[in-house]
Amino acid sequence: MAVVRGFLGFATACRDFCVLVVLVLVVHPHRANGIRRALTAPSKDVKPSVAGVCAASVIVHGYKCQEFKVTTKDGYILSLQRIPEGRVVQKDGNKRQPVLLQHGLFMDGMSWFLNSPEQNLPMILADNGFDVWISNTRGTRFSRKHTSLNSSTTDFWNWTWDELASFDMPAVIDFVCGQTGQKINYVGHSQGTLIALVSFSEGKLVKQMKSVALLSPVAYMSNMNTALGRVAAKTFVGEMGTMYGDAEFNPKMVEVGDFIKSLCTYSGVDCYDILSDFTGKNCCLNSSSFDLFLANEGQSTSTKNMIHFAQTFRDGTLAKYDYAWPLYNEMHYGQVTPPIYNLSNIPHDLPLFLSYGGQDALSDVQDVKLLLGNLKVHDVDKLSVQFIKEYAHLDFIMGLNAKDKVYNQVVTFFKHQNS
Repeated sequence: MAVVRGFLGFATACRDFCVLVVLVLVVHPHRANGIRRALTAPSKDVKPSVAGVCAASVIVHGYKCQEFKVTTKDGYILSLQRIPEGRVVQKDGNKRQPVLLQHGLFMDGMSWFLNSPEQNLPMILADNGFDVWISNTRGTRFSRKHTSLNSSTTDFWNWTWDELASFDMPAVIDFVCGQTGQKINYVGHSQGTLIALVSFSEGKLVKQMKSVALLSPVAYMSNMNTALGRVAAKTFVGEMGTMYGDAEFNPKMVEVGDFIKSLCTYSGVDCYDILSDFTGKNCCLNSSSFDLFLANEGQSTSTKNMIHFAQTFRDGTLAKYDYAWPLYNEMHYGQVTPPIYNLSNIPHDLPLFLSYGGQDALSDVQDVKLLLGNLKVHDVDKLSVQFIKEYAHLDFIMGLNAKDKVYNQVVTFFKHQNS
């Protein structure tokens, strides 16, 4: 039954499913035998990390790192890491500004460390004098505890990105503010941008923000432009998953690989380059990082979250989860349709940096323009927008030239807002 629920959630939520496909399916994206190789397990000498993020990806490179646990108001116990300083401690007497990094769907905090210390964003920020914090959302490998629920039960997985915005994000930000006594600079990628945008649109957490950087921003999702994605989105109706209740959606299920192979038989779908079929053509990935990527990522989410993404894609609006039946929506929201998130309500003086790519199939250019339309009255000196013509979805976290293209600009933006 869990497999059925996973398929139903997957099919229509395929828009932000790119990361999953990379994790489960891709080893070498430009090889003719990519499908065959990708549907096998990673090489045996690459072991998934069972140590925490600090031990596995930070301390080994000579950085200090601390592990914390944060409990949300609805009982989820989240893993949080801190890199308090760079390898070379700057003795300028200034208090280090905190930066919180929030990963995307099917990822966790480890996803920020796939490239070398000189090329990954957390360590670049640490070396530039920032106090860096790494968040891990509920359901991912280091955040699978709850004060009363077990992750093997369906109740544990009864949530969507609505709850990530209303519970996870506030818990982490309150904790970081409490530890540092300062406002926060925020970096989100993909789903990490979505939960920030909807939270800010409701006036939440804004007073705790110093500035915000959104990489490959996701809000509106109606312009998916790949044949494989369109076929997957039309294969099932996501809301049917509610017939089976809530469940964990584990992207490493063997059945998911079989499902992808079946989609490749549809007319117009070319699975020769399956990575590009889902994410857009990433220009600048390092193929040597893929074994590490496959070994460490592919994190679980909830089937209900997948259905929520499906609804956002299908309806072309940004709204709370739709329970499909007017009576159920009335019970949850006091109205027969789910409330809309109005992004134009984001405070006009909140410093925002948005970076998006011309090849990104998941944060499509037209969808980003819809987002920017909601920000048209934003204070001119508080909104910075970067467009990288050759970038697709994963270049923003794994691109070999992301330091020069994106991260240096993020550092400059934060320092300007903190000056």
